[in-house]
Amino acid sequence: MRKSHPIRRVVLATAATVSGVVLLLSLKPSSDPASASAAGAAPSAAAAGQESPQGGTGAAGSSTVDGAATQTQYGVVQVRLTVAGGKITQAQAIQAPKGGTSDQKTALSVPQLNKETVAAQSANIDSVSGATYTSTGYKQSLQSALDKLKAASASSSAGSSAGSSAGSSSSSGSAQAQAKTVTGQVAQTQYGPVQVRITVSGGKITKAEAVQAPKGGTSDQKTALSVPKLNQEAVAAGSANIDSVSGATYTSTGYKQSLQSALDQAGG
Repeated sequence: MRKSHPIRRVVLATAATVSGVVLLLSLKPSSDPASASAAGAAPSAAAAGQESPQGGTGAAGSSTVDGAATQTQYGVVQVRLTVAGGKITQAQAIQAPKGGTSDQKTALSVPQLNKETVAAQSANIDSVSGATYTSTGYKQSLQSALDKLKAASASSSAGSSAGSSAGSSSSSGSAQAQAKTVTGQVAQTQYGPVQVRITVSGGKITKAEAVQAPKGGTSDQKTALSVPKLNQEAVAAGSANIDSVSGATYTSTGYKQSLQSALDQAGG
């Protein structure tokens, strides 16, 4: 049996030691600061992305507009609308007849008229039985508020198109913005109230209509005969200096009085 050489034993022992160190190093978990930092940053970035604010776009903008105060036989009626997303979300009467039996009629009619307005999204609603004057005044003020909303929408659309169009589009938007609708005061006649609404643009009457006129019996015939003619004459004359319609003197007189009131409100 041969003896091992001492040098050979030293070489083998050294090789075994090196192998053991290499094995230990391979099993030790990585503690690289850079990799640990990167691993911790990823969840933070993801969380930051999820916390982006949404309130500015999620909440729909709403606006409020008041209609013209309408004078009725028993008091003033005025309607306020709240609109969001192009729809009426709330309607309320901020003025309504008060005192005596008017309190009962207002309490009976106004909640129903508010509800019908939101449902119909227009002034085409039914009058409440037993509260005709309040209902009529409500619808007139409601129409006035709707006209304001329509004019504001048209002006906004014109302004948006002007930003990407030529100067001619801008002048068109300006012309639309100048148009306004005015409702004259109620003129009481022997046969019933008369009230005129006009649309004015560029200092001229572009449209005239009677939102109230005598009704019932022969009054229906006289109203149908006189009002279209009076509307036409108002636009043609651009003033309240128009002729009365033969056979409908009271209606014509009331029409001209309410027309003059509307012109005064529009600035002449």
